[in-house]
Amino acid sequence: MLLKTILFLIFSNFILASTIQIAVSANVSYAMEELKKEFNRLYPEIKVKSSIGSSGKLTAQIENGAPFDIFLSANMKYPKKLYEDNFAITRPLVYAKGSLVLFSIKPRDLSQGVNLLTNSDIKKIAVANPKTAPYGTATVDALNKINIYNKIRDKIVFGENISATFNYALRATDVGIVAKSLLFAPKLKDRFKKGKNWIDLNSSIYEPIKQGVVILKHGYKNKDVSLFFSFLFSKDAQKIFREFGY
Repeated sequence: MLLKTILFLIFSNFILASTIQIAVSANVSYAMEELKKEFNRLYPEIKVKSSIGSSGKLTAQIENGAPFDIFLSANMKYPKKLYEDNFAITRPLVYAKGSLVLFSIKPRDLSQGVNLLTNSDIKKIAVANPKTAPYGTATVDALNKINIYNKIRDKIVFGENISATFNYALRATDVGIVAKSLLFAPKLKDRFKKGKNWIDLNSSIYEPIKQGVVILKHGYKNKDVSLFFSFLFSKDAQKIFREFGY
C-alpha cells in the first residue's frame, strides 16, 4: 500500500510538472539564472529551461520551428518581426534597457573614453557582430556617430553574440565594447572596477537599448508561460534586472 502511494505521488508530480522553454539573448544570460531562481521560489513546480544565443540566430531558429515559448531579445527589432510574421502572439514589450561599456581586463587610463580605441597600443578590439547582435549594431552606430569606426575597423574582432564578445575581451583582445550587464556576473562583479577596468559609454552617442519580449506561438494558451511572462514585469524581476546593470 505504501509503495502504491509513493508511486502515485511520483506519477502525479510528473504529470503536474510543467517545462517552459525560453530563448534568451546572450546579454541576459547571467540575469536569467537569478530570474529563474526567483520564479521557482514562487512556482517550484514549473521548470524553466533557457537557450542562450544572439538575437538574430535565435530569431532564425524560431522561424525554422524551434519549440520556444518566450523570446527575450536584445532589441525590439527581432521580436517585432516575429510578431508581424505571426510567430509571436503578443506585441513586444520592453522588459529592460541595456547599456554599453568600454571594458579592459587590464587597468587603463579610461579618461579618453572611446577615443582610447585609436591609440597605437590598442591592437585588437572586441565588438559584437552587428549582423546578428543588437549590441553590435548599437556599438557600430555609436562609433560611426563620432567618426572613429573607419579608423579602427581593422582592429575589430567580431563576436557572434555579446557573450562571445565579452569572452574575447577577457582572453584575446586589448579592450572591448560590451553589455554592462555581463560585468555583474556573480564571479566578476567584484573583480573589475569602474574607472579602471570599465566606463559607461557616453549616453550622448547612443540610446539605452530597449530589449523586447514576446510570447511565441508554441507557448499559446499555456498558463505557465503567461505566468513567467508576467513575472518579468514584477517588482522582484525588475529589481534583478537593475542589479545586473540594466
